[in-house]
Amino acid sequence: MEPPAAAARQVETDDQIALLSKPKNKGGNSDLASAGFNIINSIIGSGIIGLPYSMKEAGFPLGVLLLFVVAYITDYSIILLIKGGNLSSTKTYQELVKKTYGLVGYLILSTLQFLYPFIAMISYNIITGDTLTKVFQRIPGVGLDNVLIDRHFIILLTTIIFTLPISLYRDIAKLGKISLLSLILTIVILIIVMVRTVTFSPQVPKSENAWIFAKSNAVQAIGVMSFGDIFENYCRDDNLATFGRFCYGVTVILTFPLECFVTREVIANVFFHGDLSTVFHVFVTVVIIAVATGVSLVYDCLGIVLELNGVLSATPLVFIIPSACYLRLSKERWNHSDNLISGLILVLGVLVMAVGFVMTVLYPQECSHGKEMFYCSPSNVSSQNSTLPP
Repeated sequence: MEPPAAAARQVETDDQIALLSKPKNKGGNSDLASAGFNIINSIIGSGIIGLPYSMKEAGFPLGVLLLFVVAYITDYSIILLIKGGNLSSTKTYQELVKKTYGLVGYLILSTLQFLYPFIAMISYNIITGDTLTKVFQRIPGVGLDNVLIDRHFIILLTTIIFTLPISLYRDIAKLGKISLLSLILTIVILIIVMVRTVTFSPQVPKSENAWIFAKSNAVQAIGVMSFGDIFENYCRDDNLATFGRFCYGVTVILTFPLECFVTREVIANVFFHGDLSTVFHVFVTVVIIAVATGVSLVYDCLGIVLELNGVLSATPLVFIIPSACYLRLSKERWNHSDNLISGLILVLGVLVMAVGFVMTVLYPQECSHGKEMFYCSPSNVSSQNSTLPP
């Protein structure tokens, strides 16, 4: 019988091999650059534009702290998944959960893995419709009755011309250049936001308790961290912000196919044993996008749904399930560091789910997209300018 210390060293060695070794090619043609661009785009992507709103909801100091805490927990959860895979001789998240908690656990995981990116797809369509219509309003000759400022038309147009064709790619490596373009546009957006922070701040009145450490919506902030839109704060006649909106809309369109890839992969694994024929590949892709587009056409405000998605879908995927799998598979003593940290993350995840759900239901996020900020009115701009030194 192998001693526990030797077994622990073996698991650690296997972890390093799993992280550092080059996997065998199983039909994909992904290179390091393409994979890197796709990963960064899926993690950062358009979500970085929502961080300011998340900081506002949580309180800026606590928001920054939460950002680092969630990043650490996510990193540690990945390590737990690798260790759990070594202990159970499995290679994927789905296989690990199925071997640990059976078919019921596998179906719960698959449902969560499908819902989180699927609802993200719906939100991306809504953001595209709301953002690009404001851009087209700035084009000379485009009036209120023009089809270009109809969000339904814009959503359908971008879906048919851009997101559907790009989402039909089988190999995610083909999205590498698209993800690179999305990242470049994200950098442009950040530059625009930083410029407007300096030039626009005199026009915006200071908020009360702007630097308070924590607010009551801190848990909800985790749920909306990836879906806020900072460009709602800028005036519609701001040309630089309009260009930023255009870049943001394009970024969201280019991030959409990555989410579609995940949802299609989940369906393929659950119903088709991971292998889709060309006909079913096209059929499943069209159905997923059609349903997501249909929902985004009917509903133009999904604030509470997005918060619930973050709390009820993302939290189990990142906090609860990896920890629960490792704790069930671990042969170490209860006071081993990995077991203690896993237990802490598990309890924290359950608390975030419970408190976040209650807070979201009791204090739902208001839908205010498309509403012009009060400081953008001509009277407010005039009064602000009159108080500024010449």
